[in-house]
Amino acid sequence: MLCENIWGNLKDIDTTGKKIDYVEFEWDEAFKRIHKKVSRAGKEVGIRLDDSVLTKGIRTGDILWQEGDELLAAEILPCKVIEVKLTKGHEKMAAKVCYEIGNRHAVLLWGEEEQTFLTPYTQPVLEMLEKIHGVKAEVKEQALDFDKRISASINSHTH
Repeated sequence: MLCENIWGNLKDIDTTGKKIDYVEFEWDEAFKRIHKKVSRAGKEVGIRLDDSVLTKGIRTGDILWQEGDELLAAEILPCKVIEVKLTKGHEKMAAKVCYEIGNRHAVLLWGEEEQTFLTPYTQPVLEMLEKIHGVKAEVKEQALDFDKRISASINSHTH
C-alpha cells in the first residue's frame, strides 16, 4: 500500500462503522517525507508525502489512506519528555527556558497547564533545566501534540 496524501484527521470525521488500522510513528519521524512501515494489522505501508509535511508534520489521527469503510491513520507514540514548570513568582524565567532549549535546537511545546512547557528528553537538557532558578523539570512519558509546538520547525539536530 502506498500513501501519498493526508486525507484529513479522524477527529474531524464520523468514524462510526469504519475499520481503522494505525501506523505508528516516533515523534522525530513526524516531519519526514518518506517512510516504510508495517501497520498494527500487519500491512506493509509505503509513505511518500509532499514537502508540506516538513513544516506541518504528521499528527495522531491523520488519515493516510482510505477506501470504502477502511481507514489507515497515524499515531504518534508516547516518548520520554521533560515537563518544565515555572514556579509561582518566576514566570519571567520562561524567556530563559525558551532561549536555552532553542539554543540546543530542541523541540519546545506548550504544556497542558499554564506556565508549563514540554521538550523531548535528553539528559543534558534535563541537567541544564534543573540549574535554572524557579524552574522545576520532571521526566514523563507522553505523546507530543505538535499542534502545541512553539518551535518554528522540528528536527532531530543536536550538537
